[in-house]
Amino acid sequence: MGDRAGHTPITAVQHAFRLMEAVAAHAGGAPANELARGAGLPPDTALEVLRALTRDGYLRRLDDGSFVLGDVPHGDHAAQGLAGLARPALAALRDDLSAAAYLTFYEEGEIRIAEIVDGPQTPRVDLWVGFQDAGHATALGKCVLREMDEEARGEYLSRHTLADLTPRTITHREELIRQLESLPAPVMMDREEYDLGTVCIAVPVYRGGTLGSLGVSFRADRMYRTSQVRAHLLESADRVTRDLTFGS
Repeated sequence: MGDRAGHTPITAVQHAFRLMEAVAAHAGGAPANELARGAGLPPDTALEVLRALTRDGYLRRLDDGSFVLGDVPHGDHAAQGLAGLARPALAALRDDLSAAAYLTFYEEGEIRIAEIVDGPQTPRVDLWVGFQDAGHATALGKCVLREMDEEARGEYLSRHTLADLTPRTITHREELIRQLESLPAPVMMDREEYDLGTVCIAVPVYRGGTLGSLGVSFRADRMYRTSQVRAHLLESADRVTRDLTFGS
């Protein structure tokens, strides 16, 4: 069904419903190309609609690139509801900085993405490597690692290989720890360590006793804005921590 009639409102709604039905048929998630086949749509049309549904919260894109229904991303409805409390702050951060915004938490021994708020002009980083395998290469992950005590950090690093994702990735444990301990708190940065051409800046947040991080990603040629980004991140982190603490 490869017509591009496509952009009429009724047809767009039909595409959305067909893709939602295809996603619902895969409880564990499915990639865009599989969902396109299930919905009988061209891959580019399906991807456009999937992105729109994800931006609006109807769907959620997992670390491996697959899509699931927005209300059951990890089987933890309560945790997702709490993460949803932070969405307005993340949306404001995205709009203020013209950058995709991310929220993570350290749960069950892994650093996991809880929320991403992006948009057509502020695309998220392509999560080409599952996030739980890339904590050492992202500002979000390194921010969490720096806030851990020495025992918890050592336990985490003993279970995770420091994979070489770009020529800039830190792949030696001692070097990573030196960086974590030497940079001024609380802001953490990665400079094209996860994705060439992309910079990420993050600060810590908390959901009760659960440690997490809040960050944004942007093109490396916008590095000149880092002081402005830091100020907005710190303000937003305070808001997110309050929302998650008192809104729960």
